[in-house]
Amino acid sequence: MEPRRLTQRGEERRLQILARSAELFASQGYHPTSVADIVRECNVGKGVFYWYFESKEQLFTEIIRANQLALRKHQARTMLNERDPLSRIEAGMHATMHWLASNRHVFALFQFAAAETMFSHLITDGAEVGIADTMRHVKDGIACGQIHDGDPLLITTAIIGVTNSLSRRFLSSPDCDVLPETVAAEATTFILSGLSGSRRDRKERGNPGYTESSYAPADSAG
Repeated sequence: MEPRRLTQRGEERRLQILARSAELFASQGYHPTSVADIVRECNVGKGVFYWYFESKEQLFTEIIRANQLALRKHQARTMLNERDPLSRIEAGMHATMHWLASNRHVFALFQFAAAETMFSHLITDGAEVGIADTMRHVKDGIACGQIHDGDPLLITTAIIGVTNSLSRRFLSSPDCDVLPETVAAEATTFILSGLSGSRRDRKERGNPGYTESSYAPADSAG
């Protein structure tokens, strides 16, 4: 189905259907929600619905994609004035937490889509875009010496993994009383500082007589 060319009023109505349907899917669930439920909630006829969307599946797909884009734009705006890579990464993590906490119904749809075969590719594709976006900042950080010289993909995946895990645990429920600022602060502290510093720092703390040569591998016996 080719995208229709819409007037400004038509695009506004389409966006309204997307927004209200997202709330309906989040409250009722995707499968129990019918097109009849959607048109009733949006106060439009079925003909209007099918003018904009060929099916409920396409509608849900567009909801996911539109909100993935909205999240990325929010992250980009937040990072815009940050000069160094670590500040951009930290700002992006805070932006992510705040956006997800402010859009918990969409967060619930992301989690549903990730577990549903017909929609899981949307989350996978979105994750790949997120990894590519974040990895640029990680590579910049490595190049300027702010980030240790490790594998950019592994470091990026760790950053996103911590952010996603904490978000699911503390921000996905409407009843959660943990502030997104608190979750973001813990996430950034953990990621930027690590559990206990560098490998060398840990050895020095555990052994006051530490020197680099103390841990050099012994020569093989001849």
